[in-house]
Amino acid sequence: MSLYWRIFLLNAAVLVVAVLLLLGPVTVSTPVLLGEALILAAGLAAMLIANAVLLRIGLAPLQRLTRAMATADLLRPGSRPVVTGHGEIAALTKTFNAMLDRLEAERATSSGRVLSAQEAERRRIAQELHDEVGQTLTAVLLQLKHAADHAPQPVREDLCQVQETTRASLDEIRRIARRLRPGVLEELGLHSALRALAAEFTTPGLSVHCSIGPGLPPLDHATELVFYRVAQEGLTNTARHSGASQVEMELRILPRGGVGLIVRDNGKGLGQAAEGAGIRGMRERALLIGAELSVGPGGHGGTEVRLDVTDAKGNAR
Repeated sequence: MSLYWRIFLLNAAVLVVAVLLLLGPVTVSTPVLLGEALILAAGLAAMLIANAVLLRIGLAPLQRLTRAMATADLLRPGSRPVVTGHGEIAALTKTFNAMLDRLEAERATSSGRVLSAQEAERRRIAQELHDEVGQTLTAVLLQLKHAADHAPQPVREDLCQVQETTRASLDEIRRIARRLRPGVLEELGLHSALRALAAEFTTPGLSVHCSIGPGLPPLDHATELVFYRVAQEGLTNTARHSGASQVEMELRILPRGGVGLIVRDNGKGLGQAAEGAGIRGMRERALLIGAELSVGPGGHGGTEVRLDVTDAKGNAR
C-alpha cells in the first residue's frame, strides 16, 4: 500500500470512529453542556494524539532517510541507511543507496584521473626544474666562480656572497623537485623514501622519528605512492601548523592483516579547525586504493594521521 493511501485510511478510520460515537452513545445537546464539552474535548485530544502517533510511526523511515541524506559524505564512503518501511519509502531508500554507490564509483574514477594527471604534471615540473633551472643556476655558479677568481679583492667578496645566494637557491629548487617527484621512492622503494622524508623534515625545532616494522608485505606502486603522499602531507601540516617538537612516523603490519601508516605529533592538535584541502586530498588518495584514513587527536595530545590498507589492493600485483 502506498504512503498516500496509508495516511488517508488512518485518518479516515479516526473520523469514522468519531462519527459512530456521535451517532451512538455520545450525544450533544443545544446548548452544549459542560460534561458534553469535556467529552468532546477529550475525544478530540484522543483523535489528535492517535493521528500524531500513527503519522510518526508511518513517517519514521522517511525521517531516517532525510538524516542519512544530510550526513552523506562521498569522502567517507560505505555508510548506507537501512531499508525499512514499505512501498514508496523502501523504494526511495533503495534508490538513494544506489545513487550513493554510483556517485562514489564516479568520484573514485574522476579522482583517480585527476590525481594521475597531477602526478604526471608534478613529474614534468620537477624534470624541468632539474634540467632547465638547475642547469642554468649551475652554469651561473661556474661563471661567478670564474669571475671571482679574476676579480679584485673588494669585488671578489661581493661575488662570493652572490655565489652563496645562488647555491642556496639551487639547493631549494632541488628540494622542491624532490618533493614534486620522489625519485627515491621509484628507485629505492617506500622504506627508504619514508626515511628520507623524515630526515628532510627534521630541523633544529622538529625531530621526526621513522619506524619501519619487520616483515612488511610488498606493495604495488600506486599503494606506495599513496603512503608516501599521505606521510608527506601529514609532516607538512605538522611543520606548518601544529607547533610540535616531535613527530613519530610508523609503518607497520596491522593486527587484522594489511599495512598501516601512523604520523603522530605532540603539537596543539586540530581543535575546531575545519578540514583543509590537504586532508581532503589525503582522503581522496586513500579512496583510490580502498584504504581507511582517519585524522584526529592523538592518544597523548597533538594530531594523529592513520592510514590502513587491509584489502587486496595493498598487495603486490
